[in-house]
Formats: sequence, structure tokens, C-alpha cells
Amino acid sequence: MIIDISQEVFSCNVFEGDPLPVRRQVRKMDEGELYNLTELSMCAHNGTHTDAPYHFINDGKTIDQVSLDHFIGDCYVARHEGDVSAEDAETIMKKAEAAGASKRILIAGKAVVTAEAARVFAAHGILLIGNESQTVGPENAPMEVHLILLGAEVVLLEGIVLKEVEEGKYFLSAAPLNLGGSDGSPCRAVLIR
Repeated sequence: MIIDISQEVFSCNVFEGDPLPVRRQVRKMDEGELYNLTELSMCAHNGTHTDAPYHFINDGKTIDQVSLDHFIGDCYVARHEGDVSAEDAETIMKKAEAAGASKRILIAGKAVVTAEAARVFAAHGILLIGNESQTVGPENAPMEVHLILLGAEVVLLEGIVLKEVEEGKYFLSAAPLNLGGSDGSPCRAVLIR
């Protein structure tokens, strides 16, 4: 079974202050053109997207420099509401290790990864952490959590949709677009069970 965990781009959630995605049809068959053609304008962090270290670390890896191993492979989906503490992060890691899927962690629910939890995840050497919010840390102060995770080369998968997804092991495919020199990228994220 394939589960699409991506937001639709033009109706997606947008982090406050980021530009909205815009679609413009520049060629229309119903206006006599030979084909339809769409032009789009958007931020690399609209909707379901990935963050590369360069997003918060000026000499960090850009999205095209991050190995695709981070975005594709077994993952563990955990459910949590509220702040994720260090103790919560350890519990999530134990469940993920027991399931054989401890390199990529997705957190379902209205969860906020705290700095203490980010340190736990980074210490476990995970490759990716994902969540349903447009930012993995607190919305009013995301920098510390981003610096901890991205500094450990843990990439972020933000804005995923997990409301119908049960806890457990899945295969994740969330490859970013190959946007050379960019701090992040939109992606079409899916889980396979």
C-alpha cells in the first residue's frame, strides 16, 4: 500500500512570512495553443518540503549535496502531541530500533521537537526527522532546534500529512528536487507498507 503524505502545493500551509506558491498557465489548448504549459513560483519550503543544513548553516550542505540515503529508506512513524522531551525522544528511538527503522523518524500529531529532544535524535545518528508542522522546532523560535539537527546533518522533512497513518515501520520515499545550491526543496513524500 502506498500512502501519500504530501500536501497539495497550491493550497498548502505556508510558514508565516514565506511567499505563497503561485501557478500561472502560460499556454492553454482551449485558447488555441498546441499544448498546456504551467509556470510556477514558490518558496523551497512551501508545503511538504525538506531542509538541508544550508538552510541555517551558511557553510552547510545544500540540498543537492545531501545523499539521497537520507530521504529514501525504512522509517518509523511515532504519534505524539505537544512538546517532545528528551525522554519522549528516547522512547521513540527505542520503538524505532525495535522495529528496525531507526534512521528516519516521522512524528505524527501536533508535536514540537524541543532542543533537548533534538540532541537525543542527533546523538542517535538519525538521517532524517519529519513532522506535520511547517517547522520541526517551535514556530516562534525554530533556530536552536534547526541548528542542532542540521549541524549533525540530520535533514528535516516538514509539512507532512500523517493524520491517517498508524504508528510503525514504513518505507519512506521523500526525495527532494535536485535544486543546485538551495537550502531546501519541495518533495512528494510517500510511505509504503
